[in-house]
Amino acid sequence: MIQRRNISIVLTLVCIQTAAPCRAGEPFGIRVVDSASGRGVPLVELETVNHIRFVTDSAGWVAFAEPGLMNSTVFFSVRSHGYTFGKDGLGFAGKALAIRPGGSATLKIKRVNIAERLYRLTGGGIYRHSVLLGKKAPLRQPLLNGRVFGQDSAQVAVYRGRAYWFWGDTQRPGYPLGHFQTSGATVELPASGRLDPTGGINYKYFTSASGFSRKMCPIADAPSTMVWIDGLAVASDASGAERLTAHYSQMKSLGKRLGHGLAVWNDKKAVFEPFCKFAIDEKWRMPQGHPIRINEEKRQWLVFVNPWPVVRAPARLEALGDSSKYEVFTCLKPGSRYAKGKTRIHRDADGKVVWGWKADTDPVTQAREKQMIAAGLLKAGEARFQLCDAATGTEVRLHRGSVRWNAYLKCWILIGTQEGGSSYLGEIWFAQADSPTGPWRRAVKIVTHDKYSFYNPVHHAMLDSKEGRFIHFEGTYANTFARAPNPTPRYNYNQILYRLDLGDPRLKPAD
Repeated sequence: MIQRRNISIVLTLVCIQTAAPCRAGEPFGIRVVDSASGRGVPLVELETVNHIRFVTDSAGWVAFAEPGLMNSTVFFSVRSHGYTFGKDGLGFAGKALAIRPGGSATLKIKRVNIAERLYRLTGGGIYRHSVLLGKKAPLRQPLLNGRVFGQDSAQVAVYRGRAYWFWGDTQRPGYPLGHFQTSGATVELPASGRLDPTGGINYKYFTSASGFSRKMCPIADAPSTMVWIDGLAVASDASGAERLTAHYSQMKSLGKRLGHGLAVWNDKKAVFEPFCKFAIDEKWRMPQGHPIRINEEKRQWLVFVNPWPVVRAPARLEALGDSSKYEVFTCLKPGSRYAKGKTRIHRDADGKVVWGWKADTDPVTQAREKQMIAAGLLKAGEARFQLCDAATGTEVRLHRGSVRWNAYLKCWILIGTQEGGSSYLGEIWFAQADSPTGPWRRAVKIVTHDKYSFYNPVHHAMLDSKEGRFIHFEGTYANTFARAPNPTPRYNYNQILYRLDLGDPRLKPAD
């Protein structure tokens, strides 16, 4: 009886010290916020001296309730990709906190990234710590939606009043293998056609009877193969009706394609169905990447960005399935093929390079331009895609990305992943040009990672705000290619959303 009374006295004293109601067993809340904006920062790692690791949720919270460490002082190392935390006199980046049940502390972290990390879009436990701490989460399903644990590479389009999100391989809780034939969800759009990305995006997954995300592109003649889609677009059919289309690929493994073609969304069945097949060796004349719709030559075109906008086709269903209807943006002579050392450049009578959209001709990419410059076929000033770091002048070789028109800057903007760089497929760059086909010259790094990948980024124009000043993009955070030895719990192999303020002076390259 005396022992219980003493415990009660101790808890009462703790409550007075923390100036908040508390009970034994309640977690201690640690919130990490951006020192500039005050917003909670997701994906910040807090690690104790004995290497117990916690990762902040999408509101920046950690619920700490480690038995044996409550009612004591605990030191936490603090680190996060693209952010820094102050070091003490001995060089340790962290903070010692007085842990009390029901109490809380706030840590301010400095953002190095120009882009601001907002929250995780997919996977389990997006607002886990917030829920444990009794905080209100902004999502209808903050812990587990569609029984999805992980999702790869997003494709997004607005179709018939809804935003459609599709992803690649999808992980589940019940087994290390999930499903590999595309997963999907929809999001209701307000009358404005724009989503408010303030606290999260409420996906309504297409699910099976088990509640787990179901296959969106099941190919009947290849039920056991991986099926990925890209080039998601809206095109008109023969009657003028809108149809949701995508390029599908049947994959044996990464880089090994067994077949591919054009798929069309069946509104009644809510699945993609094959529309036609492409030649197995076709690499260019097909939908790919993240398309943009452009009016040119009194026609509607879909320009496919992968990562450069060098392939286009009329925005009609029958044209997307007909390889002969595709054109490429190139400086090669019409009808010619690219061959290292033998490429024929298209020049006018004055010797000026003729860039343009041409049928039955090979496209020009960043790598091909570089080779032609090295061979003396092109001058550096004649190139369109030789992107370099605005600060150092070093080459920035892109892997994937998207291009969008921006009303705030009144130009075209590019968000792309660097191939290579300080972390493999983990460095994100921003560039701008007067035309979608460039010339693209200088880029500014906006996101960095430490030995981690963040690949296949895509800018969602429907999330733009303040007349385009603030843009939002997502990408896949994974250790797959960077081979990080310790995958980040809950975050690994999932989508993360970033916000970029285009009014930031650091984005304007010096003349």
